[in-house]
Amino acid sequence: MLSEIRPAIVSTVLFTLLLGLGYPLAVTAVAEAAFPYQANGSLVRDAKGQVIGSALLAQPFAKDEYLHPRPSAAGSNGYDPTSSSGSNYGPLSSDLAKRIKGDAEALRKSTGQSAIPDDAITTSGSGLDPDISPGYADLQADRIAKARGVSADQVRKVIAEQVHGPALGFIGQPTVNVLMTNRALDAALPRVNPKLA
Repeated sequence: MLSEIRPAIVSTVLFTLLLGLGYPLAVTAVAEAAFPYQANGSLVRDAKGQVIGSALLAQPFAKDEYLHPRPSAAGSNGYDPTSSSGSNYGPLSSDLAKRIKGDAEALRKSTGQSAIPDDAITTSGSGLDPDISPGYADLQADRIAKARGVSADQVRKVIAEQVHGPALGFIGQPTVNVLMTNRALDAALPRVNPKLA
């Protein structure tokens, strides 16, 4: 009996150590050595070294001088990284249709534009997509320029510098990372009178 149980126990312990401990430690070590920024969550720090976010997660920017992310259904108030999820509304949901219609009308009224990019009014599957389309970013340029006391062309120039093309040149669509673009806006176009914001 022991001769039959012993190989099973030895195999279990060996593969637990090898695949449950050794392999993850090796992968972590390689990631830390080759890609330390990505391995540590693509954390973004301010000038004092404080973590202000991750380039991989959306944040609820709401001030007029910043790009706003796409809507979020993650958590009760959105943008909760511990509750990543979509709204789970189906395409025929009246609640979804009502929210999208209200958001689209509000954007049309505030921007004066009739064409609204899809990502301006729809949530992503995770609710934490850090990127928006260049079209949605451009739609916000006039508001940002007014809040910062600069020209819309200056804002559009900063946004254009932050556009990332499709992965490998053909996978997906061009995107604009909201957090990184907002940092670039702060660096290039500080508000004329920060006390008014």
